[in-house]
Amino acid sequence: MKELIEVLAQSLVDHPEEVTVTETGKDNEIIFELKVAQDDMGKVIGKQGRIAKAIRSIVKAAASRTDKKVTVEIGQ
Repeated sequence: MKELIEVLAQSLVDHPEEVTVTETGKDNEIIFELKVAQDDMGKVIGKQGRIAKAIRSIVKAAASRTDKKVTVEIGQ
């Protein structure tokens, strides 16, 4: 799933080399933290957060096979 987030983010931004995804796990939860360049934040979040919502929806759909809660946090 980490690779899925990287591919989605890299296809949206101008600086794909600066895209990083870190994964931390707790009991029944996996948290992915997506970091992009400052200039690319708007492209990843989108108007009214629509692109960020879409990324989260895709990741949750991909994670539906696992019985874990998946969260995607977007930062810089």
